[in-house]
Amino acid sequence: MAGRQGRRDKGEVKPPMKLVRNVETVESKAFVLGHSRSGVVSLNLSENDDDDDLKMNPEYHNVEFLITTGPGPCPQLDNKNIVFGTVLEGLDIVTTIAAIPTYTPSKNIRQYNDFAEFIGDGRAKNARAIWNKPLKTVYISDCGELKVAKPTLSPSLP
Repeated sequence: MAGRQGRRDKGEVKPPMKLVRNVETVESKAFVLGHSRSGVVSLNLSENDDDDDLKMNPEYHNVEFLITTGPGPCPQLDNKNIVFGTVLEGLDIVTTIAAIPTYTPSKNIRQYNDFAEFIGDGRAKNARAIWNKPLKTVYISDCGELKVAKPTLSPSLP
């Protein structure tokens, strides 16, 4: 299960209870693999948009992931997110999802929002929640893990 944690009626997810904490995520070897091409799947540590209050909960588990959409490498994600896989089938679907327009506020709106946050207006954070989000609903179903005969995860990925 992956996605932004929160209320299901808002399309957010609730992670399974009693997840065992993965201590390997804090080890340097977890960051060996890079975002070398489109279709790389990684644990989303740098761009995680879960609420800060939620992240402070001792029971919190990060369940967000990201998929690079290319066309080339994304070195800005290296050493910030943990690569754990690659898209083997359906990269065309990932590309289609990536092409959906997103809401991008104008420079003036960003400045007004910055000012509102500065003076303590709580609505500023709510407004930013829709920035850079798809303008259409994306619903992913019938997905999963493909078993490969001989799995390999080299620093360059297959």
